[in-house]
Amino acid sequence: MRIGLVCPYSWDVPGGVQQHVGDLADALIARGHEVSVLAPVGDGTADLPDHLVPAGRPVPVPYNGSVARLSFGPRTAARVRRWIARGDFDVLHIHEPAAPSVSLLACWAAEGPLVGTFHTANPRSRAMAAGSHALRSALEKVHARIAVSEAARRTLVEHVGGDAVLIPNGVAVRRFAAAPPLPGFPGGGGSLGFLGRLDEPRKGLAVLLEAFALLAPHRPGLRLLVAGPGDPGPALAALPAGLRGRVVLTGRLDDADKVRAYHSADLFCAPNLGGESFGIVLTEAMAAGAAILASDIPAFSAVLGGGAAGELFTTGDAADLARRAAALLDDPARRAALSRAARRAVLAYDWDTVAADIVHVYETVLHGAGTRVRTR
Repeated sequence: MRIGLVCPYSWDVPGGVQQHVGDLADALIARGHEVSVLAPVGDGTADLPDHLVPAGRPVPVPYNGSVARLSFGPRTAARVRRWIARGDFDVLHIHEPAAPSVSLLACWAAEGPLVGTFHTANPRSRAMAAGSHALRSALEKVHARIAVSEAARRTLVEHVGGDAVLIPNGVAVRRFAAAPPLPGFPGGGGSLGFLGRLDEPRKGLAVLLEAFALLAPHRPGLRLLVAGPGDPGPALAALPAGLRGRVVLTGRLDDADKVRAYHSADLFCAPNLGGESFGIVLTEAMAAGAAILASDIPAFSAVLGGGAAGELFTTGDAADLARRAAALLDDPARRAALSRAARRAVLAYDWDTVAADIVHVYETVLHGAGTRVRTR
């Protein structure tokens, strides 16, 4: 098949949707399909895959408790139409079709076999509620809808209507399975790990640092590995000055060192406060065999099997995080059991399985459409 994938968010800024689209493209190409990806690109020097087509420069827009970098306007719309016309696609797969970026533009511009995947879990989205009529008119053209989680499906149903088949985000299990730790880790005094945007409050770094402040005075060798882009200054400011030297900041990591980071901590922590529809960071950590302690937001609880593949703590409660982390740091047998459970559970999210399910959706849509993708 010739498959067009549309990503609404800036390709050169890390994010779950961008990673999903990139990994899906790789999985589809490995299965013998021809793939082209359309996405905004802000960094002209970025190293882009051959199948990536820039749709225009993005602009930052507050969205879902974060800042989304989107591309819109007449010039972007013209690029979208040209890409669709030249692509001669069998199927067009639009991610976050409701996002006011190249995704919504593609919905408006295209006719034929369209598939949409919904990633967002935001039950109080005023933007989606206000634009629900316009969204419905665009989304009526989508032949099949996929939601990456029950939370994402519920958001779609509540704001736009209709339903979706559940197909989770995928993870390249073999890529994360083994790697040497980063230099100096995990160390003999115990270590906690975190990966995410440091300046995005909903990722929960401030909660983890507060928990670290409770743990560290009683554990002289304990360190905290913090990986990811963004300015850590505001979150670090609340940490006692005497403990800041025990927080190791790596900044943004390349793909290889990101895998190493998951293998560097005795306990991987995901203290997110909400706004997550799935939790790619969890499936990556699971594939690495990490012992995981995560906030009990619904998306994380679902991925971790209600606590079977990783322990849960009360969201936003630094004291509960510290208490459970201390118990796990002192119990290597329990951490080993969680590691084994995580490696078993993550197989359900392997891209070999997920891509096959998505291709089945494509085949179903193609069977019913009887035509190729074209512009209106």
